[in-house]
Amino acid sequence: MNVERLVAMANDIAAFFAAEPDRAAAAGMVATHLTRFWEPRMRRQIVEHYRAGGTGLTDVAAAGVAQLSESSAG
Repeated sequence: MNVERLVAMANDIAAFFAAEPDRAAAAGMVATHLTRFWEPRMRRQIVEHYRAGGTGLTDVAAAGVAQLSESSAG
């Protein structure tokens, strides 16, 4: 899938959870959403993009993908 589209989707998800006053909790919700609803190829691609600098990701989206990245490290 086009990485720009994945970034836009991750940012949309993050925007939904951005109303959460606790930024760490919002990031966790983003990571949970990506884990539950994105297929493994999409998750791998967004994590690779994040590890390469994460251009275009909002703060909350980047924090959520960072959590996803940490959980898939190894």
